[in-house]
Amino acid sequence: MGTVFEGLRSLFSGFSRHQGGREETTAIFRNKYNEFQSLLESNTELLKIFSEMDVMLEGREVFGMAFIRSRTSRAIFHAIRMIKSFERLSGRPQPVLLALVERLSAEIKTVIEGRVNPHRGKPVVGLADVTAEMVDQVGGKCANLGEVANRVGLPVPGGFCVTTAAFRGFFSATGLTETIASIRLGIAPDDPASMAAAAEDIQAAILRAPLPDALAAAITAAAEAGAGDDGPAARFAVRSSAIGEDGELSFAGQYLTMLNVAPDRIVSAYKFVIASLYTPRAMSYRLLKGIPDDDVAMAAACLRLVPSTAAGVLYTRLPEEPCREEILLNAVWGLGPYAVDGVITPDAIHLDRETLAVTRREIADKPRMLVPSPSGGLVDVPVPEDRRAVPCLSDEQARKLGAWGLFLERHFGRPQDVEWALTEAGELVVLQSRQLTALAEGGCLAGGPPVPGAELLLEGGQGACSGVGAGPVHLVLTDEDLQAFPPGAVLVAPHSAPQFMVAMQRAAAIVTDQGSVTGHMASLSREFGVPTLLGLGEATTRLANGQEVTVDATSGRIYRGRVESLLGQPEEAPAFMAGTQVHAILAEAARRVVPLTLLDPKAPTFRPEGCQSLHDVTRLLHEWSYGEMFAVSDLASGQRGVTTVLDATTGLDLHIIDLGGGIRAGAAGKRRVAPADIASRPFLALLTGLVLSEEAKALRPVNLGGFLSVMSEQLVSQPTAGSDRFGEKSYAIISDKYLNFSSRVGYHYGVLDCYCGATVNKNYITFSFAGGAADDVKRSRRARAIGRILDALGFAVEAAADRVSGRYQKVPAALIEEKLAHMGRLLQFTRQTDMLMVSEASIEAMVTCFLSGAPCFDPARAGAA
Repeated sequence: MGTVFEGLRSLFSGFSRHQGGREETTAIFRNKYNEFQSLLESNTELLKIFSEMDVMLEGREVFGMAFIRSRTSRAIFHAIRMIKSFERLSGRPQPVLLALVERLSAEIKTVIEGRVNPHRGKPVVGLADVTAEMVDQVGGKCANLGEVANRVGLPVPGGFCVTTAAFRGFFSATGLTETIASIRLGIAPDDPASMAAAAEDIQAAILRAPLPDALAAAITAAAEAGAGDDGPAARFAVRSSAIGEDGELSFAGQYLTMLNVAPDRIVSAYKFVIASLYTPRAMSYRLLKGIPDDDVAMAAACLRLVPSTAAGVLYTRLPEEPCREEILLNAVWGLGPYAVDGVITPDAIHLDRETLAVTRREIADKPRMLVPSPSGGLVDVPVPEDRRAVPCLSDEQARKLGAWGLFLERHFGRPQDVEWALTEAGELVVLQSRQLTALAEGGCLAGGPPVPGAELLLEGGQGACSGVGAGPVHLVLTDEDLQAFPPGAVLVAPHSAPQFMVAMQRAAAIVTDQGSVTGHMASLSREFGVPTLLGLGEATTRLANGQEVTVDATSGRIYRGRVESLLGQPEEAPAFMAGTQVHAILAEAARRVVPLTLLDPKAPTFRPEGCQSLHDVTRLLHEWSYGEMFAVSDLASGQRGVTTVLDATTGLDLHIIDLGGGIRAGAAGKRRVAPADIASRPFLALLTGLVLSEEAKALRPVNLGGFLSVMSEQLVSQPTAGSDRFGEKSYAIISDKYLNFSSRVGYHYGVLDCYCGATVNKNYITFSFAGGAADDVKRSRRARAIGRILDALGFAVEAAADRVSGRYQKVPAALIEEKLAHMGRLLQFTRQTDMLMVSEASIEAMVTCFLSGAPCFDPARAGAA
């Protein structure tokens, strides 16, 4: 920590001599805070990227090279942003880290460019040749449907795909790329009218541009082959299949589908479909999702139209209640669009996920339906009176669709949204299957109801790595607990920590009270394949050391004893993306991005030269940034005339530096403010414990003998100490979500640094307390007592001599606020208590007294003096 303070003092040398006034001085603090914010934002984005890549590495999600390119380029960008932010924050260049990121970026580029693609450049590919890993060539919709047909083996319409290579060739040959770029220059992001005007101009340019002869000929030939013996009488559905569509983003309803298209009209329909890439709604959606227009490409699915008697959608989970063990089927007469666009209320059929029995039917009155028009397109016609209230599906047909839905869910590894049709011959056909993205949030994990007869101990949390493990509970509260971790045990801890990696090969499962599925440890859990359940809140208090438990991280449940029915479950089916070239490329690129080797901040390898991946860079800078912000308070001393004074009974000469949003608008600029004027969320929470109550003011004891002993010690051991140490200023540097608080009272010094916002991974409290006026023994006793208190509050604690520090991190804002209230009281509770630490028994007395809620330490009342 010494080097951190030295660097900051060097960076801000002459601060106390600065005469630039309140605004300029505050701006320096604000700039430092802004760099810290920038670093935290990139850290959060990188953790999301690591988590997304981990999920794709499982091989149960459709992805292509577009995913690999986007995630690796974003990871490189945010890693460099973190480095640059830290350099400005600390004033220390990081050439080693920059060189590492540049090397990793070059290696990733080489890996990506080495791909061999047999379909590359083909304008048209038959659906019979399409699988999931071809998503870059045929888009999300075609890739999913090809997977359903060719690997899952369910019936789908025949047809072909017009590829993204055809799209790019069309744009290149006609100059559309340059035309669109020119038109987009006139868009004002905050002006919807300019977006609509640009979209209209872009679509008109696409529809006017002639399709290259070779492309038109390839599409016409494929259409004729697809029509077969039906010839010109055949009809097709031409559907959008954009990169990313039906993948990690839904793009639901953004792009165009044209139904009942004759073979000789497919070329024209194709141009209308790709022009829908540039509707105002689609362009706005991409803007909101952060997808550059330059990165998009549209393929098209040209499928034989199924002139269905009934059609609809199937959800393998209820969107509004995903925890219920039901499948939902919606059905209408005729073609399927009326099942989803709200024109007609569809039949609703509920199936039990276990037995596929129909549990509930809601048969609607269906007065209208869509049917193919002989002249092309669709026409709305009345449903015959005797069919309006008749179910569209029999129980047998519903059960068959339900079984297909569960089969698709198992294959793709996620709840599915399936479009289906019932032919005139009574055969069922799958028209599309994609990930169900509209599930309501509620913490529900997949896995069915609790095991009958098994005693449920805990339920909830988030599964960082699915699976089931059983063994005796081993509580990990200290480094010694981790070192003593036995093989086959279940690691239970207050919060997640990367250091747990040393036990992952021996752990049956991991459970924590707090933690995030995008955190460092979650990434390691997935790498080692350890069933991991995070955020249960009270696992460390509800589970006893040595107690045998079964952890089902897939469903978010912990049972007493061994539940053999769970432990004996067969392994999941092989991941369908595993073994593909694109999966191998992701694995090779991820090797430079995802692994974490920097685990222990105290280890000698925890430095730039020890970094091997982008995750290591992220971990190092995130850890170092805490130290930089922790030292901010050291810069605040001497800033006379640039602060605001807190008008409250705290016993401190407390001055405030507002970085923006920390003081309510009506009180901004005042020289004195009350607690009611504070808008900073963490500072308000701290003040609930820091402002002295009437009881605290009345009860604070005075130990005259101890005080004289302390003064004698100071006269002997510190004869040059200035008398002005008593009553020195304390500072709170605040924003709406940030607090850096330094308390200087007498000869001791406490510093608290905190972020408290909506993003769990950003939230933390770091605290350090050192010094005192008593002898070394009394100061050490106080430090040990504070360490015990911090430990009881859930902090990770380090203590040496008269210094103690603690960290509490990655928890919801409400928990941060709760701990800050305790920290405010602790700062008051520990003032001048070193003189009261007259024996070893005083340590226990002080801890007991604080945890009882007492406003101050009174040894006499505690029975320890």
